[in-house]
Amino acid sequence: MNAYDLRALRNPLIALAIVLAVGAQAIYYLNQLVTSSREELAKQVVQMRDARTRLQKSGEEKQVIVRYLGDYQALQRIGFVGDEQRLNWLEGLRLSNQQAQLFGINYQISAQQPYPYAAELDPGQLTLYQSEMKLGFSLLHEGDLMRFLNALAQQGAGFFSVRECKLDRLGGGTVRFQPNLHAECSLNWITLRAPAVGDGKS
Repeated sequence: MNAYDLRALRNPLIALAIVLAVGAQAIYYLNQLVTSSREELAKQVVQMRDARTRLQKSGEEKQVIVRYLGDYQALQRIGFVGDEQRLNWLEGLRLSNQQAQLFGINYQISAQQPYPYAAELDPGQLTLYQSEMKLGFSLLHEGDLMRFLNALAQQGAGFFSVRECKLDRLGGGTVRFQPNLHAECSLNWITLRAPAVGDGKS
């Protein structure tokens, strides 16, 4: 290679370095969010399990129900306990798109399945489920991704964890207020179900 070749490669190498730096930063923030989401999920499951254990051992069913009814109903209201609240998820997406000032969101939701990490959380008779949601949307810059995810978490539309997000740079992003990146994200919406009364379990 000669000096002319090196000069010709300079701009592509600079662009590659910028893309790698942005990607590394996005992965770091997403890992932080995933870790925080899993810790919060484990905390909620442990609290529910502890409530069930105290109920079984104490024999004071009425006092325990009164004590934890408010927390249980709060988890029901945000869609963590009970059946899936898919309409609330979609409304949360719509509001988060507005708050983050994105350009619209495409989504796909898979069928509900058992949560694969439930055994690690030891939920006892409680059952954890998940539904994968794939999202596609455009961004002005990588900071919009975290703003969107934070806005979605604050909607109170349910509990979710981020599986992965990929960012691709769009060509010709030279016009102001036009998208420069495209994001593809996969989320898991997680719900918890208690055993039905009179199901024969003890």
